[in-house]
Amino acid sequence: MTALSGKARLAGVVGWPIAHSRSPRLHGFWLRRYGIDGAYLPFAVRPESLPAALAALPVLGLRGVNITLPHKEAALGLCVRVSEAARRIGAVNTIIIGEDGALEGSNTDGFGFLEHLRACQPSFGTESGPTVLLGAGGAARAIAVALLDAGVPELRLTNRTGARGAALASALGARVRLVDWADRAAALAGATLLVNSTTLGMTGQAVLDLDLAQLPRQAVVYDIVYVPLETPLLAAARARGNATVDGLGMLLHQARPGFAAWFGREPEVDAALRDFVLAA
Repeated sequence: MTALSGKARLAGVVGWPIAHSRSPRLHGFWLRRYGIDGAYLPFAVRPESLPAALAALPVLGLRGVNITLPHKEAALGLCVRVSEAARRIGAVNTIIIGEDGALEGSNTDGFGFLEHLRACQPSFGTESGPTVLLGAGGAARAIAVALLDAGVPELRLTNRTGARGAALASALGARVRLVDWADRAAALAGATLLVNSTTLGMTGQAVLDLDLAQLPRQAVVYDIVYVPLETPLLAAARARGNATVDGLGMLLHQARPGFAAWFGREPEVDAALRDFVLAA
């Protein structure tokens, strides 16, 4: 482990609770790999204390932080400058302290989603056909914005809570078609990409009930759940011959822009990093 000096670069992750976060392990791996004089720390911050905590970051000399649940939406309103993607998503997951000490907020979840998709399926083109997106939460919104920006011709959005799905579909524009949750299996016809952004299939949660019969065999199936790494959805897709993408890579790739900004080194996502994070 590299010893810290008085010039150490400092960053961290802010959430409530925070003990479950894999981010310190992930960034700590990169800091050791590249021999950087720096540290990445977990900060457990109650919601009512978030404004004071973020205001203290430049005072304490931190270069920035990641923002995790339940603070992503609140952090948006506490940043002086916000990226266009974060504004459209309505949430911030990465804060960089500017040269003037101002908080600069961005959202890298969509970036992480697309980068992992491209790394796992380099021949896949987002513009090749319709995408079916399950879910309408914060992750779904980030993924939807990223896919629309990447040229998806039609996004078929379906969510267990119809009102929430309708609100998201309305906010995203004409290329988004709302599908009733009861019709989710039929929506798979002709799709080139299926994305599960719900918690269904996660350890301790209900299994996603979805008949894949109408999904074309050449379609890619992406599940952002990574505990377990192979969800029942991915197992079923793989068994019928579909290419699959697990959720861990989205977590790893979304961390890259923040690390590069805070510590001055573009980090690499590889098998050694995946194994290290999974071993937690």
